[in-house]
Amino acid sequence: MPEKNNANLSEHARRVREMFAGIARSYDLLNHLLSGNTDKRWRRLVAKSLQDVLAGGEARALDVACGTGDLALALAKLTGARIVGTDFCRPMLEIAVRKAATNVSEIPFVEGDALALPFADRTFDAVSIAFGLRNLQSVEKGLKELWRVLKPGGRVAVLEFSSPVVPGFRALFQFYFTRVLPKIGGMISGSHGAYEYLPTSVSRFPDQKRLAAMMREVGFAEVEYKNLTGGIAALHLGTRTS
Repeated sequence: MPEKNNANLSEHARRVREMFAGIARSYDLLNHLLSGNTDKRWRRLVAKSLQDVLAGGEARALDVACGTGDLALALAKLTGARIVGTDFCRPMLEIAVRKAATNVSEIPFVEGDALALPFADRTFDAVSIAFGLRNLQSVEKGLKELWRVLKPGGRVAVLEFSSPVVPGFRALFQFYFTRVLPKIGGMISGSHGAYEYLPTSVSRFPDQKRLAAMMREVGFAEVEYKNLTGGIAALHLGTRTS
């Protein structure tokens, strides 16, 4: 079972947690189906981007908003580092625990709020968050927490939906993302609201350049990003230097 941290959650956080709890059982199926399994490749890229800072048996990584554990498992497999996963949605974490046991991976999963992470300052050599930053009530506060728990010299990796950069492809994707995806997701999961929330939350999230600027503003250095699949998603990297 995941470890529990009794953090006080805002009303926004409670609504998001209840929404994800409601779709937990169909979450993996829909992620893979609706992305054509592209999400698996994206997560492998995140893990590869952190391999060098996680070299050696004593390195530690934290996967924030870990959900059902896919990225935490990818990090464990590709880096061999000690991985910790955290999320505030217990039904998601329960699935992550079962998946880790099936994969013979000793990954502790801790129930906690990404805006008040239950870890000391400068604890981890790498910190990742995939498709979770946009769900936080404050992106800036979320970035500050990632910076706080990262060791000097450590690296953060942020994987998130972003703004497609290919004009013709952008229009096609927007139609799929706003019209087709919510209908399929709602029909299979039984929660139309959750898959209507998805494109809305993405539309409100900072684009690639703005997110990179926000990372620099909270203290990250060497910030760079890579567009994935034409900018449907982007992988942002940054380093804590002090």
